[in-house]
Amino acid sequence: MYEGSVESSADPAPTVWRPGSRLARLKASHSYRLVAALILVTFVFTSAAPNEAWAKSILVLLQCATLIVAVWTTGLGWDRRAITALVVLGPTVAIAQLLAGGATLVGLVGILNVLLVAAAIGVIAIGVFDQREVNRQSVTGAICIYVLLGILFMFLYWAVAVLGSGTFFAQGTDGSPSLQLYFSYVTLATLGYGDYTPATTLGHTLAVTEALLGQLYLVTVVALLVGNLAHLRAQRR
Repeated sequence: MYEGSVESSADPAPTVWRPGSRLARLKASHSYRLVAALILVTFVFTSAAPNEAWAKSILVLLQCATLIVAVWTTGLGWDRRAITALVVLGPTVAIAQLLAGGATLVGLVGILNVLLVAAAIGVIAIGVFDQREVNRQSVTGAICIYVLLGILFMFLYWAVAVLGSGTFFAQGTDGSPSLQLYFSYVTLATLGYGDYTPATTLGHTLAVTEALLGQLYLVTVVALLVGNLAHLRAQRR
């Protein structure tokens, strides 16, 4: 009797709401509209900007901004020091590239962009998984990941082209970021126009990997999410 009264009067353990916890992430917006907007800006800017140092510096700033917004959107709640580091890192690298230049630095900037985009993909993937249901937000997040894959490989081609000993394309050129972006999305969608082809074994490996990832991602993740979303809407009607 005594034990029962103690058990019934005990307060339930409070749910902890802290940055980085799943509860904190579920309270985030998960709209991904701003993330998608920054991805679109990156795509358009890369396609239109000249192959100049200032344009490549802006791309670094865009990738830092995309990652920060992705973290904020998913409610991942990184430590303030990590966010501050990103805020400082972007302008610092951008200015260094403008002032110093050099193939090695440009190649390292390409690798840095690869890491930033990969981190953004991981953050968005966590946000999509956290929702545990199919809705417009999860579909938008999945599409953002797909488009980011093309940007990720574009930066990989950029780094390999700059740091490699020979030309990246068999047509005798390394290509500008806009050309590398074009090649990346043609490969991701497995269109295979054949106007530009990698010249090295590493380039071949990267292109095949991108093509496989693009097709597997479309026929599994995106197709499953879109199909389930359409099924749920049909049930509600």
